[in-house]
Amino acid sequence: MVLVSLLDFDSKDFSIREGSFSKSGNKQYKGTFTAYNNSVRKDNLPISHPPVAKQESPPPLVSALKASAEQNVASFHFPGHNRGLAAPSSLTQLIGSRPFHHDLPELPELDNLFSPEGPNLDAERLAAKLFGSSETWFLVGGTTCGIHAAKMATCSPGEFLILPRNSHVSAISAMVLSGAQPKYIIPQYYFDWDIAGGVTSSQVEQAIQELEMEGQKAAAVFVTSPTYHGICSNLTEICQLCHSHGILMIVDEAHGAHLGFHPQLPNSALKQGADLAVQSTHKVLCSLTQSSMLHISGNIVDRERICRCLQALQSTSPSYLLLASLDAARTQLSENLDTIFNKAMELAFEAKYLIQQISGTSVFDFASFSNFPVIDPLRLTIGFSQLGLSAYEADEILCRDHGIICELVGTRSITFVINLGTSRDHIQRLILGIEHLVATSAPIHGNKERVEHSVHTLFADISMSMTPRDAFFASKKKVSIRESLGKVCGELVCPYPTGIPVMIPGEVITEKALDHLLDVRSKGAVITGASDPSLCSIVVCDV
Repeated sequence: MVLVSLLDFDSKDFSIREGSFSKSGNKQYKGTFTAYNNSVRKDNLPISHPPVAKQESPPPLVSALKASAEQNVASFHFPGHNRGLAAPSSLTQLIGSRPFHHDLPELPELDNLFSPEGPNLDAERLAAKLFGSSETWFLVGGTTCGIHAAKMATCSPGEFLILPRNSHVSAISAMVLSGAQPKYIIPQYYFDWDIAGGVTSSQVEQAIQELEMEGQKAAAVFVTSPTYHGICSNLTEICQLCHSHGILMIVDEAHGAHLGFHPQLPNSALKQGADLAVQSTHKVLCSLTQSSMLHISGNIVDRERICRCLQALQSTSPSYLLLASLDAARTQLSENLDTIFNKAMELAFEAKYLIQQISGTSVFDFASFSNFPVIDPLRLTIGFSQLGLSAYEADEILCRDHGIICELVGTRSITFVINLGTSRDHIQRLILGIEHLVATSAPIHGNKERVEHSVHTLFADISMSMTPRDAFFASKKKVSIRESLGKVCGELVCPYPTGIPVMIPGEVITEKALDHLLDVRSKGAVITGASDPSLCSIVVCDV
């Protein structure tokens, strides 16, 4: 951690005055904020300058789509709106007709997603060069599709996969598809924030050793880095460990497509040695929602098997608007590589500094997570427990009274994402909104409330009776929630927040898991995956 002085920081839009955020003239403020890169110096702080675009050839897929849409043709092909001629008026009134002009199928001039030879291949090769992969595949089914393909390509039925128990639900469904057997790592959990941490190399090593003692070997290790809250695992150490044992390394980098593109951002998974990395290009980068990329490094993974898996998983009618948006996002990044994140980083540091001055709030940083010293600085997680407010209540006030919409609300914190479109006005509204929360809330004195259930306690007595795949295809029945105790779970039950699956198909249902689900649901969590979101009943395996 480095404390950088803001002696020369010039803020034309605001000044600090006794913890408040107010308009001003051309003033300066002094103070400190936490930088995230040990090499940061005052003279290389991220300063926002107008980006100077590099001269680069037009994005191949965008150019091909534009040329195809501009042809004067009589169309006798899908989709049925016929290049917008029959587009639904209710939607054209919302977005206009131009998106429909470019909503084209796999015409010869647009290439083929599964056997690219033209602009699609060119676009993927340019993406591979930018992100540092041996090969890159464009995805129209989100990172979920990429995770499914990565696991199916590396794990055969019956082989073991080491992964954290708090992995995204797509990681669980990938085991159903691949037939892999899970070897779970129980995540570290932090009571005060109700947030799970990342994965350590020692946890991975222990899992490898435990499998070896049973005469087994993992086919792959799967790690989520960064997490939803921006916590980054030490992938360099984990990759070196895996490769020393001849084990493949897969990284769910859905929240980290931007990593490595600024000196104060952590390195990407590929840079740290991952064999496969799946990124949601639509999260911090600027492609359209649902578009992602799958990257491979080196030649250890069978690329032909990945191609076969993607062909089985992806639509045979991919949206060329989604594909072209990936090409456009890559171009946007490469044309402004040296400056594109300067403004976002500057605003993120400003926001954190200003919020730290507001009494009654707490800002999540790596001081709270000693084993995970790297956190994505573009994630801003704020706690409000000192104000006597739940995060749900705070989020409702910020949204209702200030028009502030967060990315993630948890039981004890709210997470905001700073991105390329964030403006200083957005930051000002956030600060004013938080000040309003403080001014209208009574602070709590004394000991803070502790989280009743830790994930360590919740998952301490996990017992897996069936593999996720076997449980998924097993005969099932629906029983009352209390009747389900001790039976084998037949569905994936995941509360949002926190997004950690509490029950996974094949696991024995415990009283702790049931109590935890009822508790978080009473506090406002949405239960996903359960056939009965009210949790009056649960689907179990009829075995």
